[in-house]
Amino acid sequence: MTNLIKSSTTLPEGPHQPPALQILNWISRPYPFLDDCAETFGDLFTLRLGGLEPIVFCSNPSVIQSIFRAPPGRFAAGSSNGILRVLVGDASILLLDGDRHRRQRQLLMPPFHGERMRAYGDIIQQITAQVAQAWQVNQPVTIRPVMQEISLRVILKAVFGLHEGDELEELASLTSDMLDVTSSPLSSSMLFFPWLQRDLGGWSPWGKFLARQAKIDEILYRQIEARRREMAVGEPGSDILSMLLAARDEAGNPMSDSELRDELVTLLIAGHETTASSLAWALYWMHHQPTIAAKLQEELQDKSAADALELLKLPYLTAVCNEALRLYPVVPITFPRRVMGEPLEIRGYRLPVGGLVAPCIYLTHHHPELYPQPKVFRPERFLERQFSGSEFIPFGGGNRQCIGMAFALFEMKLVLATLLKQFDFTLDSTNGLKPIRRGLTVAPPPFQLRVQNVRA
Repeated sequence: MTNLIKSSTTLPEGPHQPPALQILNWISRPYPFLDDCAETFGDLFTLRLGGLEPIVFCSNPSVIQSIFRAPPGRFAAGSSNGILRVLVGDASILLLDGDRHRRQRQLLMPPFHGERMRAYGDIIQQITAQVAQAWQVNQPVTIRPVMQEISLRVILKAVFGLHEGDELEELASLTSDMLDVTSSPLSSSMLFFPWLQRDLGGWSPWGKFLARQAKIDEILYRQIEARRREMAVGEPGSDILSMLLAARDEAGNPMSDSELRDELVTLLIAGHETTASSLAWALYWMHHQPTIAAKLQEELQDKSAADALELLKLPYLTAVCNEALRLYPVVPITFPRRVMGEPLEIRGYRLPVGGLVAPCIYLTHHHPELYPQPKVFRPERFLERQFSGSEFIPFGGGNRQCIGMAFALFEMKLVLATLLKQFDFTLDSTNGLKPIRRGLTVAPPPFQLRVQNVRA
C-alpha cells in the first residue's frame, strides 16, 4: 500500500503547517525544526517555506550521491539561489549555471589550491597572534567576535593584500556591520521576504544595509583599479585580487569589473562568516569537554607552529575540525538543485521539471546510522572510519562544492593550533549552547572563554 501511495505522489510528504509557519520555524529554530521533520517523515520530506517554492529535503547518502554525481545539465543550482542576490550580486558564482558557472569556477579555483596555500599559512598565524596578543591571565574573551575578526582580516589580507591602514579598517568595519544588520532571526526575515527590503532611510534596517553595501562597493572598485594600475606598470601583487585580474578564460577573456566585484563580495561574506562560526564551535566544544583540549594540546606539544603544512596533517586536530563542522554546520542545506530536462525519480517519488531538491547537511550529519549518538561532540568518530563525500558534506558536493573548502580547513587548523600553543582556556559557563540563526547561516550564541594560562 505504501509503494502505491508513493508512486502516485509527486512530492514526498511534509509538515502540515501553513507555509507561513514553516518559514517562521525555518528562520527562528532551523535545527529543531529539521529534527522534528526527520522524526516524523524520515530522510525525504517537502517543506513549503512561505512564498518560496516547495523544496524536497534529502538526507539519504545514496540519493545525495546520485545528485552530486548527476551529469551536467541535470540540475541547475544558481537560478534557485535568488535569495542571495541582494548580498552578492548577479554575477556571483553562487548564482550562475551552465557554461557561465564553469567559466567562473575555473577562474576562481587556482588561488585556493597548491602552492598558494603555503603563503596563506604565514598570514593566518600572524593575524591570529596579533588579535590575541593583548589577552591576559584571568581575562574573559568573547569568542565569536574574535574569530570573526581573525577570519575577516585573513580574507582582507589574502584577497586584497591589505595591511594595517584606513582602507583595511574601513572595509572590515563595513563588512561586519552589513552582516550584523541581517544577523538576528527578526532581521533575517528581510532576506527571505523581498517585500521587507524597503529603503526607508538611514534609520531603517534595509536602508542601513544598502548604505554600507554602497560604501563597500566604492572600496572594492577602488582596489580593482589600483591593482590594475600596478599590473600595467609590471608590478603585479601576490594577493588573490591580482591573480583574478590576471586570470583568463579559455577564450582569453578576463573577468569584468562587475564580475570581480560580485566574486569579491562573495569571498568576503562566505569566506569569513562561515569560518568564524566553525572556529567558535570548535573552541566551545573542546573546552566544554576539557579532555578534548588536553588531548589536542598533547598532539601539538612537539610540533612547530612555524610548520603550517605539518600542522595540517595532525589527525586529532583534523578530527576536531571535522566534528565541529558536522555537529552544527554553518548552513543547514547545500544549494537547492532545480530539476532540468525531465522529471526526477527519487525512491518512488516523481519530482517535476523545475522542482527543487536540497541535500540537507544538518540531517545527513545527524543520521544515527552514520553517526551514532549524533548530538554528542565526539572527534574520535573521524579517526575510526572515513566518511564518503555524500555522508560528510559541510562544503556541499559535486560541481557546487565550495571552492574555498581547502582554505577554510587550513585556516581552522592553523587558528586553533596557534591559540592552543599559546593559551590555556576554561569555559566560563558549562550550560550547553544551542545554535541560533544569523542571517542565512546558523551560528553559536555569544559565549566566553577565560584565559587560564599564557605560555611563553
